[in-house]
Amino acid sequence: MANLPFVVVGLLFLMGLIAIIAENNLFKIAIGVGVMESAANMFLVVLGYRLKGDIPVKFLPGPVDVYVLPTPQALTLTAIVIALATSALMLSLIVMLYRHYGTLDVREIRRLRG
Repeated sequence: MANLPFVVVGLLFLMGLIAIIAENNLFKIAIGVGVMESAANMFLVVLGYRLKGDIPVKFLPGPVDVYVLPTPQALTLTAIVIALATSALMLSLIVMLYRHYGTLDVREIRRLRG
């Protein structure tokens, strides 16, 4: 049961990877990349979790034995901002490709390009 979050992260990442490899629609590929980014963020959060851990910054006095790790949380916030920029760039490129070729199918775009 302790490894269940890691299994969920692995399955989520695998689902995104399958969407990237198997799909021909550019929009669905972009969704697959987003799912993989979410899996990476979830992995960082799961990595920093400690059983019965408390937050590192406390305003109320009291003994605390275990703290959760703040570094993976900070990395996750940075990764979310990077994922937002990546998604915006991907979607803008998809819109430009659609305007130029009139389709979102990767096979059709390759055929029209050559």
